Amino acid sequence: MNHFWRAVRLALAYRWTIIASVVCALAVGVLWGANIATIKPFVEVAFNGRSLQQWVHSEIETAEQHIAELSSKIDDLQEQLESEAQGADSLPLESELAQAQTQLETEQDALAGSLWIKPYIEQYLPAEPFPTLLVIAGVLLAGTLLKVTFLIGNTIAVNRVAHLATLDLRKQLYRRTLKMHPAAFDAEGTGELMSRFTFDMENVFRGLHTLFGKAVREPLKMVACLIGAAFICWRLLFLSLVLAPLAIYLVRKLAQTLKRANRRAMEDMSKIYSLLEESFQGIRVVQAFTMERAERNRFHRSNKNYFLRAMRIARYESLTRPLTELTGVATILVALLCGAFLVLQHETHLWGIRICERPLSLSSLLLFYGLLSGVSDPARKLSEVFSRLQRAAAAAERIYDLMDRKSMICDPKRPKPLVRHHRELELRNVHFHYKPGTPVLTNINLRISTGETIALVGPNGCGKSTLVNLLPRFYDPTQGQVLLDGIDVREVRLRDLRRQLGLVAQNSLLFDDTVFNNIRYGCPHATREEVIAAAKRAHAHAFIEEQLSDGYETIAGSQGNLLSGGQRQRVALARAILRNPSVLILDEATSQIDMESEHLIHKVLESFIKNRTTILIIHRLSTLALAERIVVMEAGQIIATGRHDELLKRCSLYRRLYDVQFQRIA
Repeated sequence: MNHFWRAVRLALAYRWTIIASVVCALAVGVLWGANIATIKPFVEVAFNGRSLQQWVHSEIETAEQHIAELSSKIDDLQEQLESEAQGADSLPLESELAQAQTQLETEQDALAGSLWIKPYIEQYLPAEPFPTLLVIAGVLLAGTLLKVTFLIGNTIAVNRVAHLATLDLRKQLYRRTLKMHPAAFDAEGTGELMSRFTFDMENVFRGLHTLFGKAVREPLKMVACLIGAAFICWRLLFLSLVLAPLAIYLVRKLAQTLKRANRRAMEDMSKIYSLLEESFQGIRVVQAFTMERAERNRFHRSNKNYFLRAMRIARYESLTRPLTELTGVATILVALLCGAFLVLQHETHLWGIRICERPLSLSSLLLFYGLLSGVSDPARKLSEVFSRLQRAAAAAERIYDLMDRKSMICDPKRPKPLVRHHRELELRNVHFHYKPGTPVLTNINLRISTGETIALVGPNGCGKSTLVNLLPRFYDPTQGQVLLDGIDVREVRLRDLRRQLGLVAQNSLLFDDTVFNNIRYGCPHATREEVIAAAKRAHAHAFIEEQLSDGYETIAGSQGNLLSGGQRQRVALARAILRNPSVLILDEATSQIDMESEHLIHKVLESFIKNRTTILIIHRLSTLALAERIVVMEAGQIIATGRHDELLKRCSLYRRLYDVQFQRIA
């Protein structure tokens, strides 16, 4: 539950809303008990055919009569004690005298209470029985209306605080997720992350809603009824609740089992999210290879696993309500039998133990039963609280497990200032691996002067993309340094470093927003004129204005799927131009577009890369012409550098790549 209490602390920041919810819950509890308390006057009037004025007069007369009798009895006992010598025979008289004095005090308290309430009854209640019943019914209706009003206020306040806390938690999780290492996204999977943002977060919300709602309101209702029942006969109440500790112990053990089962169910739901993500994103592959049946079977297995887990939770949860109901019925039965004996026999003792100070009346006993019933209803509702809180605790564990993970990439404690790149970019003795024992880059040494354009070439899997991923610190080298103007990139703030970089990847991602906002992404304060100027430089302005229905306000669609590949790349290039980076990284940026779009982008790059450090991961011969120097990589190592003509003569791998790949594409 520790992680869940961290979510609770977020809710405690909204203390005024919580105070309002508690005040409303307290009012609901008091009115719940007060409404039940109308049983006593109703029974006194309806069963005895007398008004409350007549009832209070009768109570006063009875109390005065009992006081007179007890006073006389006490006087007689004191005379007997004075006349007899002190000894063993005097002990029964002393015990009887003490008992009579206690009864006298009880009757005097009852008389004082009746005298206190008498003026109010005479002033505000009718003298006839039936009009008195009408007044009691009106009071009950008004009390119920008031209770419902406070219940509405409590519900609104509880929803508000639960939603606000969940909003804050979701924002914290999103902020933390955006700072996660890219490898964490590959390890977790988008479906797993989506499950924590949706399914798990919803369970935390329900837990907070339950904690500040039913977990506060229902116990207050129980307390109001228990106080009322204790006021009538606290010893009988204590006797009735003898089974409660056993029920609490069993519910607690059941709650621990529920928490474990709920965590496993959430893991199964994450697998369903991941499966849906894979099948929907790869729908063309699924349909092209006619694998619909296989995907249905895979989904069925995951769904069936979740179903079996959910049924196990349902079996556990099914035990909580019967357990509380059984305890409630046993409690009422104990009270019913013991109370009935006391009333029918006009007794105050059970098995020689004093249960009440004066014999219980029928109306008092019925009120006692009513108050115990008023306890059992909130107790039944509290049975739902345990399962919801355990589900919320399991969800909170999964959420905070993700939030508490330390990213391998973080800002230094004392970052060095970083001015705009003006000297050189260097990779010095760089080694890197994703898994120990499986090197991806080995002893990379490379210097790139300011304004120089280099091209990285090599077979697939040789480490080209991994190398450029070290520059923005998507990964850190396991050995060696990446230096920008002589400063290790690990010694500067990530924000300062990445502001110097521009990235145009093979599959440039556009967001489900307007084309205008996609270009301005990364430069949120850019003016419209600056956005249009960048689009013109990227040769994107013409198609945006002429081919898109709403021009710059056209929605690009999810991942830019409403635009063609060439249009997406030009919008992405306009985004990089607007950012005006000192270091530009092009990761096979023209490999998946048509020749016309490639020609336009090539023209853009010719002017844009001037006086700008540029690293190209190339695929086509035309892009190779932009490079001043070519770096050939194989198996994670740099095996040759130089110009195109030089490498054709002295590097067999480059010559083979050129013959097999570049000439064919050209």
